[in-house]
Amino acid sequence: MHTYLTSHNIMLKLCFSTLLLCLATLASAQTDNAGKPISQPLVSHIYTADPSAHVFKGRIFIYPSHDIETGAKEDDDGGHFDMKDYHILSMKKPGGKVKDHGVALDIKNIPWAGRQLWAPDAAYKDGTYFLYFPVKDKKDVFRIGVATSKKPEGPFQPEPEPIPGSYSIDPCVFKDTDGNYYMYFGGIWGGQLQRWQNNTYNATAKLKKPEEVAHLPRVARLNADMKSFAEPVKEVKIVNENGNLFLEGNNDKRFFEAAWMHRYNGKYYFSYSTGDSHNICYAVGDNPYGPFTYKGIVLKPVQGWTNHHSIVEIKGKWYLFYHDVQLSGKTHLRNIKVTELKYNADGTIQTIEPYDKN
Repeated sequence: MHTYLTSHNIMLKLCFSTLLLCLATLASAQTDNAGKPISQPLVSHIYTADPSAHVFKGRIFIYPSHDIETGAKEDDDGGHFDMKDYHILSMKKPGGKVKDHGVALDIKNIPWAGRQLWAPDAAYKDGTYFLYFPVKDKKDVFRIGVATSKKPEGPFQPEPEPIPGSYSIDPCVFKDTDGNYYMYFGGIWGGQLQRWQNNTYNATAKLKKPEEVAHLPRVARLNADMKSFAEPVKEVKIVNENGNLFLEGNNDKRFFEAAWMHRYNGKYYFSYSTGDSHNICYAVGDNPYGPFTYKGIVLKPVQGWTNHHSIVEIKGKWYLFYHDVQLSGKTHLRNIKVTELKYNADGTIQTIEPYDKN
């Protein structure tokens, strides 16, 4: 019996090793079909995604999601993205050695949290660092919380309740030149934005039909405490060159998730993911509320279903942080990357191809 079990265990290990090899081969084949990646994963000891990058204290700090395998069933609402904590990463310069600062916030320490700790962002004001995060509450509704620390790498102490009036996912906090801070957020499908109409929750609300005006991202100015909204949440209008809102059928241009805001040459650049068509697009406006006029694609589709980014200036150059699934080949086990971002003379962004097909 002992001999049989030993042989059986060996066979199981061989089968498991073969499975891993097959998955690795599949991931490699996907890479080969797409072309050679223009950049490599910043870390490989853990899976990371949705990188929000900032320069604090002269160092680049990256606030990503921490992907893990929990065995959660894959579904159309992203149930398999079952993240439990955040690891904050940092480096002196793009291409430099990356440091993992360990767990900065764990879901078990958030009193109101239920499940799924999704894409975060961070901000700094008056000696305090703020970590903003979406997580489903105990009723399975996404809200946005905030946690604080005296160090950019944490650990962070969460507030006992979510930000009043917050909902959906993917917070991005932007500091304007006048010192005001704004939070942009929202994501359809699993991000539940379609359930919110006039800032009121409707659990039975549906996604828009192709001929209907697409769901819009949200924005609100933050109070001085950085922990609450100073005004009612507003819709962010993204329009075409004729000033018309996109329809849901314009899914290669309309908003899906992953809002990000930055300024360049006095203009406001609102970028986002189109989700099911997998582009990172951008639109430009004259103030933080918009409207923003669509200008084009920042990043073409990457391997894996999701596409989520941040754009930051570092020592006079601009960089795009993003993710794909080069390491795992699995949609929910991603790895973050960085590449230089360039502008044309007219202020438009040069589209980035994530894989070199030459």
